[in-house]
Amino acid sequence: MQDFHPRYFALVPAAGSGSRMGAERPKQYLPLLGQPLIRHALATLCALPEIERVFVVLSVSDAEWARFDWRGLGPRLTPLFCGGPTRADSVLAGLRAISNEAAATDWVLVHDAARPCLANWHVERLIRELAHDDVGGILALPVADTLKRADEHRRVVATVARDSLWQAQTPQMFRYVVLRRALESVRDVTDEASAIEAAGLRPRLVAGDATNIKVTWPLDLHLAEWILQNREVSIQNREVSMQNREVSTR
Repeated sequence: MQDFHPRYFALVPAAGSGSRMGAERPKQYLPLLGQPLIRHALATLCALPEIERVFVVLSVSDAEWARFDWRGLGPRLTPLFCGGPTRADSVLAGLRAISNEAAATDWVLVHDAARPCLANWHVERLIRELAHDDVGGILALPVADTLKRADEHRRVVATVARDSLWQAQTPQMFRYVVLRRALESVRDVTDEASAIEAAGLRPRLVAGDATNIKVTWPLDLHLAEWILQNREVSIQNREVSMQNREVSTR
């Protein structure tokens, strides 16, 4: 596939209710370090110069978005009130909504609203490794734990070999037209890569890291908070170390 300086768009489906969190509001709006959970990932995406626009796909009846001030994230952030009942429905609706802006060969990076610990280096690595790929791909982690297959009574029936098994993360990055056609052909999927696979293509796996967690259960919210706080401390310590090194070499 020939490139004509394709652009990069981020699409964040955020129309779900997050029922497993047991909270009164959708989990993307739960507080995390004084901000709604979704804001952390949006801030990362909006700050990356490679990303042309960041689209958030919200439920038509979303009543939470307007309660927060998003202006600090800049003009590239755009809410789309067209989300559907499933992730695939929301992503496809978002792709259709931006059809007048995105060209066929532009890249779309779909990111989970519930992954607040997305870092700039996650996105930069994904873009760098897939920029000239014919298919696209996803951030993922090799499976480290021993896996068990259970029966209906939760009895172990087999140990699953973990060789070549990866845990999918996001962003998942594919060409606009390829992703849209794939989702229009198959909707019963839990991520974009599954739709691409159903179309007969083989997405590439790009190694991410364990800090890019998905908040699913209440405990995950505390873990995300710890990751974000310690990442900030680590960055500050690194900057201080570099400054001290510069002073010592003068």
